[in-house]
Amino acid sequence: MVYFDNAATTWPKPPEVAEAMVHFLDEVGANPGRAAHHRAVESGRIVYDAREAVAELFNVPDPLRVVFGANVTEALNLALRGYLRPGDHVITSGMEHNSVMRPLRDLERSPHQGSGGVELTVVGCSPEGFLDPADVEAAIRPNTVMIVLNHASNVVGTLLPVAEAGRIAREHDLLLLVDAAQTAGAYPVDVQADQIDLLGFTGHKSLHGPMGTGGLVIGQRVDVERLRPLTRGGTGSNSELEEQPDFLPDMCESGTPNAVGLAGLGAGVRWVLERGVDRIRAHEVGMTQRLIDGLSALPDVTVYGGHDAERQTATVSFNIARMAPSEAGLRLDEDYGIMCRVGLHCAPAAHKTIGTFPDGTVRFGLSAFNTLAHVEDALEAVAQLSAEV
Repeated sequence: MVYFDNAATTWPKPPEVAEAMVHFLDEVGANPGRAAHHRAVESGRIVYDAREAVAELFNVPDPLRVVFGANVTEALNLALRGYLRPGDHVITSGMEHNSVMRPLRDLERSPHQGSGGVELTVVGCSPEGFLDPADVEAAIRPNTVMIVLNHASNVVGTLLPVAEAGRIAREHDLLLLVDAAQTAGAYPVDVQADQIDLLGFTGHKSLHGPMGTGGLVIGQRVDVERLRPLTRGGTGSNSELEEQPDFLPDMCESGTPNAVGLAGLGAGVRWVLERGVDRIRAHEVGMTQRLIDGLSALPDVTVYGGHDAERQTATVSFNIARMAPSEAGLRLDEDYGIMCRVGLHCAPAAHKTIGTFPDGTVRFGLSAFNTLAHVEDALEAVAQLSAEV
């Protein structure tokens, strides 16, 4: 069995993740921040330890500006729906996931208040998925408020110029929101060096945590008074008031958190920190380049993206001539034990950019737990399928 669906969710997880979650369920179990007894205190410590681990990984000076939520989609909605106002102009790219595109399209149509919606410019990318920073800068208008980019495509893995966009955002007094779903834990992310103001991350991909975890890093340049929480309710703080707390992270973390999930997330992030992102990255680059080269050498196989592992994550999309992606994925699973993702990957804009809309592609997503032997098995399977057509 070869698991190549890591761009969706990494598997397996480090054993420390399950151990931390079982420990929480068996030995802690209480609500964090809601009582003074020792189990509640321990629960709060575990959640804060996860917050500190995330802050360390992303070089966030203040862990309290790490807001936890269910996933990166919720985090991106908090940044977009919570911060933008009617008449604001936003710049994004033609390689975005629907976690960005759908909130932005909705904000175009349905303003929170007043007349008119958010204005949106989608800057085109090359057919390989690369973005020219000069095109981003050229799209700036007097009412531009935010640049929104994914750090890497979930379809072809291509890395977008986040650091250059951060420089542009600072020079024009804009905010930069980065969707790090595909890079957090697998590629260096430094909110200070890259001048990122808002960073959305998810726990269940390369941070190796469980599903149902993620969050938003809120930088110092973000006007917190302007940010509207997606939900309001109990936080355990300022309980004497019927108004939402106005400080982070409480203002954006209403209700009982997924504390057992955050115990797992903290363990996953610590696992990444102990091994080092650079070491993980080097391992994945080697496998990815071998996969790209091997697939590209096969007749009737088209590989998308830049064909350079140094300029992408460990995600590779391809198609076999005269074979639908859905059929290829089914055959790979049933005949060869290779699990992957097919179709549009919740990113129609990206597939339009690379020319694979509406059918999509077959996507292999590798992780730190994959090996070159897995890659060779997959190449042999694709070679046999392509020989049939």
